[in-house]
Amino acid sequence: MSLSIFGFRALWSPYFFLFLVLVTVLYFLLTKKWRSRFEGNESVTKRQITIFLSAIVLLYIVKGSPMDLMGHILFSVHMAQMALLLLVIAPLFIIGIPNFLWKKVFSYPIIAAVIRFFTKPVISLIAFTIMFSLNHYPLVLDTIKLSLPLHTAFTLTLFLSALFLWWPIFNTLPGEPQLHGLKKIGYVILSAILLTPACSLIIFADVPVYETYSSGEAWLKAMALCVPAGTLSGLTISGPELFTSMPTLYDQQLGGIIMKVIQELLYVFIIGKIFITWYRDEQENADEITRQDLINRKKLSVHG
Repeated sequence: MSLSIFGFRALWSPYFFLFLVLVTVLYFLLTKKWRSRFEGNESVTKRQITIFLSAIVLLYIVKGSPMDLMGHILFSVHMAQMALLLLVIAPLFIIGIPNFLWKKVFSYPIIAAVIRFFTKPVISLIAFTIMFSLNHYPLVLDTIKLSLPLHTAFTLTLFLSALFLWWPIFNTLPGEPQLHGLKKIGYVILSAILLTPACSLIIFADVPVYETYSSGEAWLKAMALCVPAGTLSGLTISGPELFTSMPTLYDQQLGGIIMKVIQELLYVFIIGKIFITWYRDEQENADEITRQDLINRKKLSVHG
């Protein structure tokens, strides 16, 4: 059965699209037109603009395009959404927002204190792991998928925990704690290890554990989160099996695999970038020490 039966609003989320347009307009106002209102001499770079716009486009694909509707039908698509939202979009936003805007955020003592607490490496790892695991615990996921306020609150909190997770890796704000070299690599590896149990429980479960993806009644109630009530009441549908030939258990297991594979590939890429940057910095430091040593020797020989 075609997804088109759910209508344009369910497929393309026009209100969410307008919201993202407003966010983008605000970004350009803050970084261009109103730049003089912020401290510092730096300006937004083309790279930061490109990265921020990439994050906005990806966010719309994940939460505003038909992918979001499919995420309520197939658990595997839901996990792909989570992987992109938490592991790709979150760090892109950190990188895409220039430091003079982050400085403004940190100028508010209460906000700064909260961010500094939750971005401590141990705290951020624990908070993200707990939020991700809790969000995908069957009883919790089934409950929040039946309530729009709960679903929104959990998604925002989980995304916020992802921002905290990636902050020690990607922030370049002067004066704020940053991980370097081997500490960054260890942090990323530990993050991958901590997510493994939650993904393993999903992958190796021998029965479907989510009612909102297996029970027709629960699934219909969950669909009300993204399909207008008037449209949904006029349809004669019974469950997700009308839109896919994949058994529910296989879909569930595939979801866990997708999350783990995307995570591993992304983490290998990040570790590679960290190692290259760390090696390059070490080489530059060694070269600088060598240059200074040569200069000092010349000075000694001249005076001698």
